[in-house]
Amino acid sequence: MNFTRRSVLKTGAGAVTLGTLAGCLSDPFADSSGEGGYAAFFALWDWANHVAGDEIDFENPVDTGEMGHGWEPDGNLAPEIASSKVFIYLDTPEFSWAQEIVADLERDYEDEVTVIDGLEGMGPYLIPFDGSEDDSLPEPDDDHDFDPDDISRDVFDFYDLRSNDQLGYWHIDHWHGGVPDVPVDDNVPIGAVFTDSQERVVPLGPNEAFQFDARLAEGAAEDVLEIESHGDSVALIGREEGETEIVFELRHEGDLVYDTDAAPMSVDVVEEIDDDGAGPGHDPHVWVDPVLAQRVVDTIADGLAEVDPDNAELFAENAEAYKERLADVDQQFEELTENAERDVAVFVAHDSFQYIERRYDFELHTPVGVTPDAEASPNDIADMIEIVDEHDIDTILYDPFETPHEDRLPNAAQMLLENSSATDAEPLTPAEGTIHEWADKGWGWVEQMEEVNIPALEKALGSD
Repeated sequence: MNFTRRSVLKTGAGAVTLGTLAGCLSDPFADSSGEGGYAAFFALWDWANHVAGDEIDFENPVDTGEMGHGWEPDGNLAPEIASSKVFIYLDTPEFSWAQEIVADLERDYEDEVTVIDGLEGMGPYLIPFDGSEDDSLPEPDDDHDFDPDDISRDVFDFYDLRSNDQLGYWHIDHWHGGVPDVPVDDNVPIGAVFTDSQERVVPLGPNEAFQFDARLAEGAAEDVLEIESHGDSVALIGREEGETEIVFELRHEGDLVYDTDAAPMSVDVVEEIDDDGAGPGHDPHVWVDPVLAQRVVDTIADGLAEVDPDNAELFAENAEAYKERLADVDQQFEELTENAERDVAVFVAHDSFQYIERRYDFELHTPVGVTPDAEASPNDIADMIEIVDEHDIDTILYDPFETPHEDRLPNAAQMLLENSSATDAEPLTPAEGTIHEWADKGWGWVEQMEEVNIPALEKALGSD
């Protein structure tokens, strides 16, 4: 399912159809009844059905060929959802129609329908819309041989690696800021940035000369928190509710060279985090990330257990089995980017992929950023042509849900194939919807990643 430069130049349009994009108001694979449930868009629908098994049938109300954002339901959907058992959605303005239905349910059908927010507890993992680059950890200087005596130990920054937000800094003998609460049976990954006298950033890691570590403070509660060391970061793992104290360490070749024992940091382990999920200033596209997707699947399983406690164990087992498939997709992405020839590709659409770009350390250059439905300007097109030619990119990427017609490429993609060195175009799906061709094959979220996105990125990034 790819467009080539030859087909564009020959016909002025792509030669392969995407399938009829006008769909019905039901999920593409199965029927459902008022005794079942609804999920706000394709990815949530697919995950919900995997978790629920045969116990609850879910329906996706969004038309085949469309995505959930920008879509508007007819007037019958709210009462239909109100007659079901459960509604799964993401509490974010990107799906304002779903937010409005939840408000109606809370007002008119209180306690009749269980509402599950897939973004519950995801706040620390969300990327701000105001530019994730500003939240990135500084790049280490891999070309310098650092002297342990030249490392600035009196001041260093520390970060929450879920979102790359700076949590604060250590100054001589006291802290500015602190670590977030740690949920029981969950973890908070913490990283640090050390520099030398010339402000060069010290590389940290198990295979580097320097390692970042932590330990429980002397006399601190031992059963509350477990610390897992990775060399470049530490994971604070909650074991039981309570408070304890930790000491951060800098090591050189395994030997301790500095610690914060002068002022141990307090850490609270709590049963659960009071978190409303995404706000209007955060990117909600967590469903594209196979690691964060596992958290959403757990949230769905927990919510369904409240709906049907008799099948709670079954839902948990189904969730664990499906999460293994998501973990396999994660591994495929890891291998893809490890073997890639380049770390940049051109994507002719709005950027729904910031989470996997950050996780797997590559960049999708897009003409319009994360704003849906924005039009690329001539300057945007010129920038993309320059990047294609500079990086010798053969394959550009496009969003199959943003094509003007089912048998044509987006205009910007056609212009790239006509005016740059690129020769091919491949679809990259945000898995927010499906098309008839994929539905006919029974493809869910995993198949969209394995059959569409991973092969497309292999071509675009030049995987060895």
